Amino acid sequence: MTSSELWTRETADRYDTEEAENSSPAALDPMLTFLSELAGEGRALEFAIGTGRVGVPLRERGVPVAGIELSEPMAAVLRRKVDEETLPVTMGDMATTVVPGAFTLVYLVYNTISNLLTQDEQVECFRNAARHLEPGGRFLIELGVPPLRSLPPGQSAVPFDVSERHLGFDTFDLVEQILVSHHFTRDGDDGRYRRGNSRHRYAWPAELDLMARIAGLQLERRVADWSGTPFTQDSTKHISVWRKPS
Repeated sequence: MTSSELWTRETADRYDTEEAENSSPAALDPMLTFLSELAGEGRALEFAIGTGRVGVPLRERGVPVAGIELSEPMAAVLRRKVDEETLPVTMGDMATTVVPGAFTLVYLVYNTISNLLTQDEQVECFRNAARHLEPGGRFLIELGVPPLRSLPPGQSAVPFDVSERHLGFDTFDLVEQILVSHHFTRDGDDGRYRRGNSRHRYAWPAELDLMARIAGLQLERRVADWSGTPFTQDSTKHISVWRKPS
């Protein structure tokens, strides 16, 4: 059984609304172009496909897409957008669930590998990706760089969003490499706020590279964003691509 927290129906029903900015053409187009080029003429498999925020428009670009999803409510929202024949989804966790066939691209975006709360499960996620790839196929992850340089001495919390409708900050357990994202989100215009939190296991790029080597994959490319900006010590996230040897 995976350690990932399970997304509820309430969360699933409001997910697309809360992620509207990240689902806009301006936000998605560079990502879809990047993924389409990696998939080429083959099939793509999205781990933790969720409501299809990425998988559905990638399918609309002509890339055959399949998905794995742990949360039935999230998959139910996706199914309102596209049928099973057009975009098949297998229910299960991304570390062990097997989908029939082989793929030229397996991808995992939006920090989602951090939903696996142990190193062993993250290693198994890499192995599962390699299991699904054709020789020469690629595994892509989008993941934030842990903002530990922002931690004040002796403190364990870092704010990441302070706006009119949302206050967000992360707290860190540096021994277990666990961060908890805390959210205070304004509900409507009556002054009420909704509180939520989620746990994640953060990992450094070098740690992911070792996981890839364990799975038999080789680092091919690492950039700071979907436009291909070079990755540096000041980058706040990375998009990494590992290749399965031919």
